Amino acid sequence: MLQAAPNSIESRDMLSLIHPQTNLAAHLERGPEVITRGQGVFVFDNNGRRYLECAAGLWCATLGFSSERLAKAAYEQLRTLGYYHNYWHYAHEKSIELAEKLLKIAPVPMSRVLFQNSGSEANDTAIKLAWYHWNARGRPERRKIIGRDLGYHGTTIAAISASGKPDMQLPFSLPLERFIHTLTNHYYKFHEAGETEEAYSARLAQALEELILAEGPETIAAFIAEPLIGAGGAIPPSRGYFEKIQVVLAKYEILFIADEVICGFGRTGYMWGSEAYGLKPDLIACAKGLSAGMLPIAAVLVGPRVYESMLEQSRQHGNFAHGSTYSGHPVATAVALEVLEIYREIDVLSRVRSAGAYMLERLEELRRHPLVGDISGIGLVAGIDLVKDKASRTFFEPAGRVGGLVMRAARERGLLVRVIGDRITLSPPLIITESEIDIIVDELKIVLDQVSATLSSGK
Repeated sequence: MLQAAPNSIESRDMLSLIHPQTNLAAHLERGPEVITRGQGVFVFDNNGRRYLECAAGLWCATLGFSSERLAKAAYEQLRTLGYYHNYWHYAHEKSIELAEKLLKIAPVPMSRVLFQNSGSEANDTAIKLAWYHWNARGRPERRKIIGRDLGYHGTTIAAISASGKPDMQLPFSLPLERFIHTLTNHYYKFHEAGETEEAYSARLAQALEELILAEGPETIAAFIAEPLIGAGGAIPPSRGYFEKIQVVLAKYEILFIADEVICGFGRTGYMWGSEAYGLKPDLIACAKGLSAGMLPIAAVLVGPRVYESMLEQSRQHGNFAHGSTYSGHPVATAVALEVLEIYREIDVLSRVRSAGAYMLERLEELRRHPLVGDISGIGLVAGIDLVKDKASRTFFEPAGRVGGLVMRAARERGLLVRVIGDRITLSPPLIITESEIDIIVDELKIVLDQVSATLSSGK
């Protein structure tokens, strides 16, 4: 175990906390990185060192890492009604107002909003509602959920079962049996020689239809997908992909769940990823940017045909038997309302499109680096594939080793970047400036050179 000073914050951490997505044994050797405060796109550790946060924390700190205005909104709500629930016909104004705003800005017509506390919960709930819908329609055999390889929808049992992340499933005896998976969408890595994006998209749609037919269309409840793959590597879809996928779903009357947890609220330069890529979902899960990461809140937007089924279930069975203590929390909804107002005032979509175009333009300078295979993105989200050989699209083995070198080298230079396998992902706060983007790209150039030198030396 790391010999941290007794009673130091590092020692206290190691003796008390379990860290998610962390190698627990390694943590006892290296200890924590303790972040003490934030300002704009920067965070500071307990030694006073400043880092540019290139991932907005976990994609969510869209307005940066501190805000007097949002603190005031939370404080004022705490003074008047710090907590109440939405059970048994009870309501409070902030949850009503936020639901109204979400329906107004929804990418396709939606009927109602159901609040949750995290993206995982929202996706779990959307899956439950798909089953609820088919039960109301007298089709309980429609139970299977189709996810995608590399897709990620959260860590609750249904959400992780729908995800395509075996490393997060097998140690927990997951996924559940009713969850099946189709091919992921990563054109650069998986397209065949000479295959266009459109042809690749058609092949994936055909693979989905073949899976549906093999399983039995009458057994499929819903298909769940992120508009762009997030935790699988910040991967935008290939051209024509969702157009072709939705034709297949409609053919077999399969519900479409859009996981907008990452894309929602401006990340792509559109309010929703569904708008960016022409999705027409039956259910939408959203979270992260809804409160700019400041308080836990999520929502499921429920489309007309699912809501009609919910009403039918209540006519038959009484109460809608679902909910959680903190869903639609007054303070969280008050802060979310203020966040949406800030987005409006700063014209966040125009801001993201401008800054995003600049970020992708600057990132293109990295394409000639020998380690860089491909660069893709939209708005203020981008991914950089690291490869062993450009000409043959040969990736490193084992996956993740070179990515780990990049992440550590970047941290030493004051950048906190997320590397998923061997793909660098960038999703900075939506308030980032061009000069701050310059810092990211200029430092990444140095980092890539350092890692390339390390690999050449055989270390």
